[in-house]
Amino acid sequence: MKKTKGVFIFLAMIALFKPAVFSHCEIPCGVYDDEMRFTMIKEHITTIEKAIKKIVNLSGQQPPNFNQIVRWVTNKEKHAEDIQHIISQYFLTQRVKLVEKEDDKANESRMGHLSLCHEILVYTMKTKQTTDLSNVEKLKTAVKAFKDSYFKAKAEK
Repeated sequence: MKKTKGVFIFLAMIALFKPAVFSHCEIPCGVYDDEMRFTMIKEHITTIEKAIKKIVNLSGQQPPNFNQIVRWVTNKEKHAEDIQHIISQYFLTQRVKLVEKEDDKANESRMGHLSLCHEILVYTMKTKQTTDLSNVEKLKTAVKAFKDSYFKAKAEK
């Protein structure tokens, strides 16, 4: 009984301190703000870029300030995860629509969007793995390409 109580308390603590994840509902509610999502992604990328620069700078100091390095790495990881969440939970599951296979034009557009979202997810992952700023530039390029393609397809509907 004592062990069960301890496990329950441990699980309750995990649930209590679990970071909140703000996601869009999957009802579907019909309330979407695509432009805002792209603005959020841009802000996350800017933060990731700043974090990488800070990590590189702090790592070169003698002695390195490990506390600040860890804080910037953690911040970079969080913002990268937020981008991954927006792309996967907002765009891929709710905004990039399934189309009939016979509709070649719509299917081509959808496949382009899927490919660009995949690029965004991969380059976001790479920003988590390294401090190579070229991954940030590739991420910016992929996001811009997706945004342009996405709004072009919406305008054509």
